[in-house]
Amino acid sequence: MLFKMAWRNIWRNRRRTFITAASILFAVLFASFMDSLQRGAWDNMINNVVNYYFGYVQVHQDGYWEEQSIDKAFLLADSLEQVGAVEGVEAVLPRLESFALAAAGETTSGVLVAGILPNVENKMTDLENRLVEGEYLTESDEAVLVASGVADKLGLALGDTLVLISQGYRGVNAAGKYPIKGIAKFGSPDLNKQMVYLPLPAAQYFYGAPGLATSLALKLSGQDDIKPVVAALRTQLDTSAYEVMDWEELLPDLVQARELDTAGNVIVYFILYMIIAFGIFGTILMMSKEREYEFGVLISIGLQRWQLALSVWVEVILLGVLGALSGILLSMPIVYYFKVNPIRFGGEMASSLEKFGFEPIFPATFDMQIFMTQALYVFILTAVLALYPIFKIRKLQPVQAMRG
Repeated sequence: MLFKMAWRNIWRNRRRTFITAASILFAVLFASFMDSLQRGAWDNMINNVVNYYFGYVQVHQDGYWEEQSIDKAFLLADSLEQVGAVEGVEAVLPRLESFALAAAGETTSGVLVAGILPNVENKMTDLENRLVEGEYLTESDEAVLVASGVADKLGLALGDTLVLISQGYRGVNAAGKYPIKGIAKFGSPDLNKQMVYLPLPAAQYFYGAPGLATSLALKLSGQDDIKPVVAALRTQLDTSAYEVMDWEELLPDLVQARELDTAGNVIVYFILYMIIAFGIFGTILMMSKEREYEFGVLISIGLQRWQLALSVWVEVILLGVLGALSGILLSMPIVYYFKVNPIRFGGEMASSLEKFGFEPIFPATFDMQIFMTQALYVFILTAVLALYPIFKIRKLQPVQAMRG
């Protein structure tokens, strides 16, 4: 009975109903769009950084990540097949990494030498498409691919010889001369200043580490596979010999930056919800004021105050449901559009993002949980604000209300 009366009441004044429902609709729309855009931007940035070099999951010998010494290399044949068989792992990128002194003429510079399997490495990091000069490496090459920053600092050009001097596995001397087959340019300044790539067999020979690797970077099917893959590897591998780390453990600074940005957005959301609350409360206040005469008459003819208050509260709740559902339905195609057609930046903003290895695009995340969560928040806010008419009815003087 009360529900039926409430439903009829909300359609007696269609204009008021549409205004109230519209304020709730736009509240859900704005909140969902902001949340989707923020999450999408961070997911895209993390994907750029992680797939730029590190991978979502890495496997090392225990203690390697703290020391990063070539002496903590492990036999590749013992682990490569076992890791690659885990469900969710699309590719395993073995690497032999260590620092070296690069020289050309009288100029020297410290560099990070990464021994890679070129075809496998390209599946995740898209290294071949970063070439600005020359050709990509093959596994049988006795040549190097250098970052443009290294080439500029040492005054190197395509075809020049790069001399590498280092300390190899278990203290052996490492020295070699390699022609430059390609020059790559990275968005990240750090990578651009220090990266030198060798085919893995050539790097193993250079460092006196045949059959060894310092890390396995994993390309996964998606971010949802991170936890299952890490759990599976920690079960299958000897954790006293190997450590399995996900990207959050590898890049704690990036995790902190995301958490800081999320915390900062709490203030933005608070302001947004305050604006939303005032908008919704304004329409509820208007409705309560316009219907004082009606409330006075109903109480005078014998309707219990609690019944009237409950009926009005149900009215606002129905409006909240209508507005929240409409907000979800309207926000879904808008968010999907910005997922397919992300916001693209240009000029100085794009240059700044590219310097840190980020694509200058902000896609939205299409996740039903976002829509449902924001709709729930706005619905709860509406339900709380709907308590105002109840207090109004409790204190209402029927005679004065009918006179006014």
